[in-house]
Amino acid sequence: MDRYKILIVDDEPDNLALLYRTLRGKYDIAKSTSPLTALEMLKQEKFNCILSDHKMPEMDGVEFLKRSCEISPDTMRLLVTAYTDAGILIDAINYAKIYRYIKKPYNPDELLLIVQNALEYWQLKYDNNSLINDLKELFAGTVTAIVEALDSKDAYTLGRSRRVTFYAVNIAKALHLSDATTAKIELAGLLHDIGMIGISDDILGKIEQLTPEEYGQIKEHVHHSVKILDDIKQLKDVVEIIKYHHEFFDGNGYPYGKKGEEIPIGSRIIAVADAFDSMITPKVYRHQVSPEIALSKIKALSGKQFDPAVVEHFERILPSLIPQIQEIERAIKK
Repeated sequence: MDRYKILIVDDEPDNLALLYRTLRGKYDIAKSTSPLTALEMLKQEKFNCILSDHKMPEMDGVEFLKRSCEISPDTMRLLVTAYTDAGILIDAINYAKIYRYIKKPYNPDELLLIVQNALEYWQLKYDNNSLINDLKELFAGTVTAIVEALDSKDAYTLGRSRRVTFYAVNIAKALHLSDATTAKIELAGLLHDIGMIGISDDILGKIEQLTPEEYGQIKEHVHHSVKILDDIKQLKDVVEIIKYHHEFFDGNGYPYGKKGEEIPIGSRIIAVADAFDSMITPKVYRHQVSPEIALSKIKALSGKQFDPAVVEHFERILPSLIPQIQEIERAIKK
């Protein structure tokens, strides 16, 4: 972009003028002496950063920045204050989502540096989100073709990758993960079983119990997935999620024996989504179980196979997901 846009808010005209003079050389500046007016400006125009005074008559800076989150959540927020009360700063961080506070009286060079750092952080988030969106567009056709190929391997699991992805994305949102992380989890969910393409149809469709050797071949699908995707450098983070989605929280999974937070959060999420969908999906060698029974089995393995925090959030959101997954199923089968 050409120049970043900053909104400065201070009820004292002299202070506002000082901020304006300090920043106008490098940035496009809009200013207001009224927090209420500034909120209206945010509804009409996008800004990369907001710089607000703390003590103002209409509402204080913390409340103003808190309201600004609802209108423009991706904008960076800075609070200028003469107060360093811990309670005020905690509220500013927790509720107003400020990046930094600037203590009065401030040095103009110091203020410029803080603003620059805030905008560099904004740019980093923007670039990351843009990369994920570009990846999703770039691989949209390829991913669709792969998912359809996976579905065709087993008629009983038609739409499985889409369902697992649906559960995983909703768990990620419930955990308040970033948009970029959620997008990576979405791609990983769609591609997590790509290695099954390399597994014999005879094994995948076998009605009898698998032999240890056959089960060993099934477990190799993780390595097949990594080999297929490893050369695509843009999918590096996605491959890391796929690589560990069969690890157990207690370390007894495969293929690497990772445990706890050594396992990426995306892998821990897909592990729950994958297990749940597997249990509620009918197969030639096993009857499906109800969502309630599947959830009870997952809860019984919380802390062993599954991350307790992921299980907790999945249990909370599951009732709202069942009707949606039924709609997805109907759309897939049309």
